[in-house]
Amino acid sequence: MAILWLSLSFIYLVYLHGACVIYILSIATANFLLVKFFARTTYFPYMLWTFNIFFLFCNRIYEGYSFSIFGQQFEFLDNFRGTFRWHICFNFVVLRMISFGYDYHWGQLDSHFDQEKHVTRCSLCKLGKTCYVLRQERGLASDCYSFSLYLCYLVYAPLYLAGPIISFNAFASQLDTPQNTHLFKDVARYGVRWLLSFLLIELITHLFYYNAFVISGLWRELSPVEIFIVGYGVLNFMWLKFLLLWRYFRFWSLVNGIETVENMPNCINNCYSLELFWKTWHASFNRWLIRYMYIPLGGSRRKFLNVWVVFTFVAMWHDLEWKLLSWAWLTCLFFMPEMLLKSASNAYKVESALGEFLLRELKALSGAVTIMCLMIANLAGYVIGPSGINWLVSSFLTREGVPVLGGVFFSLYVGTKLMFHIQDLRSGVHSPK
Repeated sequence: MAILWLSLSFIYLVYLHGACVIYILSIATANFLLVKFFARTTYFPYMLWTFNIFFLFCNRIYEGYSFSIFGQQFEFLDNFRGTFRWHICFNFVVLRMISFGYDYHWGQLDSHFDQEKHVTRCSLCKLGKTCYVLRQERGLASDCYSFSLYLCYLVYAPLYLAGPIISFNAFASQLDTPQNTHLFKDVARYGVRWLLSFLLIELITHLFYYNAFVISGLWRELSPVEIFIVGYGVLNFMWLKFLLLWRYFRFWSLVNGIETVENMPNCINNCYSLELFWKTWHASFNRWLIRYMYIPLGGSRRKFLNVWVVFTFVAMWHDLEWKLLSWAWLTCLFFMPEMLLKSASNAYKVESALGEFLLRELKALSGAVTIMCLMIANLAGYVIGPSGINWLVSSFLTREGVPVLGGVFFSLYVGTKLMFHIQDLRSGVHSPK
């Protein structure tokens, strides 16, 4: 199957990038050789990250490189660069190259994964199925880390353009043994739901003009309450847009027997904390960051430092723009008090009904603040830019804007309490016996 999918994906790659496939194959081959030669050394993670970040930056700085820099005799190849810029798609290839490197590196060491213990705890594995975590964590045979399977993983057509991101171990384990978690009817239902979501975004695009207000700059002429409505609408549109992209590619991957992590398993309007938001927005990327970056950096032992490193990488991985860095650092800034409050609430043991009530009210208030901070950070990073933050804040700190701000905060506070009730119903906390 690896050779078949590699051949099909290569044809797809040539259509997308034309002669620039040479760059992809060259960098990928160099990464493979680096992994094979140095994976058993203690300094391998530093080499792997240095190599991949170097090309991540160079690809963007030199905009995919002109063939003319290698000599005038190669200049004609610039006329055959395909239909899509290769260095944009290569961001996902970088994640896959790092995944392959770490999975191979850890495969050379003693595995600490207790498969029997996992099977007894996992509801899917108890039913005789194989969950994503088991596919990812259990080791592979040494011949699975071949060059052909590695290239197939990097350029696998259904997931190449936008993911969802899957680890090498999880991908390789499903190539010859397709996933058994989702039945045919489940995949068909998944496709129908995607089609309904597509019809919904068509309806929104034709009837609600949130993006037109933002792109044209007319949002600066609106009243505070109208700015909030437009900003809230833009964030919901972004959520639905990415949901369509990721679920489309995941659907075709499921059709071919490869299961990936589901991005956006929760609605954007049912997230009241930064941690929950990032776990459920780009969920596959979040798992990648935890496995290959957060935990190797020290995990929760250094979480107040690690969160800055991780989000800075996320911003630069998306693009080399100041507005994305401002988004990342604003998110980290808002993350600090939430982590402190979470640590304090976990340490605090509620011994009375009054204490439980007060703790729940405090969480609802902090949830409302978090949602407002999320809106500001995402609008700054993806819509208005850092230059628009001062104008946005000053618009709400006026005689007309302060009541609107209070009303928005109260609405988010009530919404957060409603999210608590939904969470309780799902977990059966307050359900009758």
